[in-house]
Amino acid sequence: MTPRLVRWGGLAGSAATAGTAWLGGAGFERVPSINPVTLLSGQRGVALPILWVLGTAALITAWWFGRHVVPSTRWALVTAGLWFLPVLPFLPLGSADAYSYACQGYVQYAGGDPYATGVGEFGCPWVSSVASSWLDSPAPYGPLFLLLAARVVAIAGDSLAGVVAGLRVIAVAGVALIAVGVPALARRCGIDPARATWMVLACPIVLVHLVSGAHNDALMVGLIVTGLALAAGASALRPPSPRRPDGTVPLPAAGASWVRLAVAGAVLGFAVGVKATAIVVVPFAVLAALPADRRALRDLWRPAGAIGGGLLLSTAALSVASGRGAGWVTGLLRSGDSVTWGSPSTAVGLVIEFGTGLPAVPVTRLIGVVILAVVLVVLWWRARRDDPLGHAGLALAATVLCAPVFHPWYATWPLAVLAATRAENRWLLGLCAFAATLTTPAGYNWALYTRLPGALIVTAALVTLLVVAVRRRRRVVA
Repeated sequence: MTPRLVRWGGLAGSAATAGTAWLGGAGFERVPSINPVTLLSGQRGVALPILWVLGTAALITAWWFGRHVVPSTRWALVTAGLWFLPVLPFLPLGSADAYSYACQGYVQYAGGDPYATGVGEFGCPWVSSVASSWLDSPAPYGPLFLLLAARVVAIAGDSLAGVVAGLRVIAVAGVALIAVGVPALARRCGIDPARATWMVLACPIVLVHLVSGAHNDALMVGLIVTGLALAAGASALRPPSPRRPDGTVPLPAAGASWVRLAVAGAVLGFAVGVKATAIVVVPFAVLAALPADRRALRDLWRPAGAIGGGLLLSTAALSVASGRGAGWVTGLLRSGDSVTWGSPSTAVGLVIEFGTGLPAVPVTRLIGVVILAVVLVVLWWRARRDDPLGHAGLALAATVLCAPVFHPWYATWPLAVLAATRAENRWLLGLCAFAATLTTPAGYNWALYTRLPGALIVTAALVTLLVVAVRRRRRVVA
């Protein structure tokens, strides 16, 4: 493919996708779900499934082959921006979460506590637009996002369309941060910034779920890559200096790197203020602030203090400004209400429940969280020797895989960091391409429709990978 064909072929795919938003996006009123059978059988018209299939195929194809021909970072930014334009005037695609954001913002704006009650109990005027799974669930998001959502409600007033437009502005601002942070991070890691920018921004998940769907993950990811880039840049400001006799590294006289680290910590604190899962990258940011030969445990307390201080100050300020204190932490306990095979730990639990009738999903999910804790510690320990930024991406990937719930837009978390910090991984790109096909335009997830078959396939894949890993380990030992 040539750059010209990639740009305009992808734009045609975006236009077709915009057509699906117009014909069957997530509407202002909840109607019977447009499931895969309803969609593909043409019950909502033949144009909707045709545009959906052709648009998705064109976007994935242009993104996949475009990574080989992207001529510059500017070209990647302009092309991705062109692709975003067609979907902006239409209904959200891929999920109805924008409407739950709207009601949570309304509760915050009206003086209620989004962390203490579901939006269904507070009298939100748009509650009929909210998915039933969110009516009784407290907000699982941080205070920064609720403050922003409340501000959007204050500006838009009674107009739900205005609120959705405002939420989309926030999401696009997050994508703009990604557009700044990814090439900066790529340059720090010796990765081609043009290709890294393309792999992230041109990914169909970004267009469908972050730009059109207005998911707050856009803002979180943008803040993560920006914070990591600032932390990594601080090490470049450190003048070469010998160790003291006691083995510690003296503080640079100018102190510029420590100010930058505090700012990096504050930015990462803002990311946590959108979604608490951003916290997993903070320990790796501490390592990235020091050169590879200065990452002994005794040297880490200074960058940890600077980054941790910035993070604590920003999150404390947000908690106070929201008027909810630390109540947003408790909202995370209800973020796992969705039960699908997209989460490997949930898939295993579903298979056990099918075979035994026992309520296994809560147990397997707990095991998944324990495994995640162990994996994060191992990744951080290995990152001390090399590539802390790449390991931050792996930590996000582990978080996505081990979490109790998986939604397609979660794939953007590791994609944004790994594309900028490590050589291309086809497995990751393939999973992102697959994730882009998992939802219908109105937001119905294929994983719901294929719950048991999908759970069986995922469980079988996990068993196969475990067997292969054990055999390889035995060969190495032998």
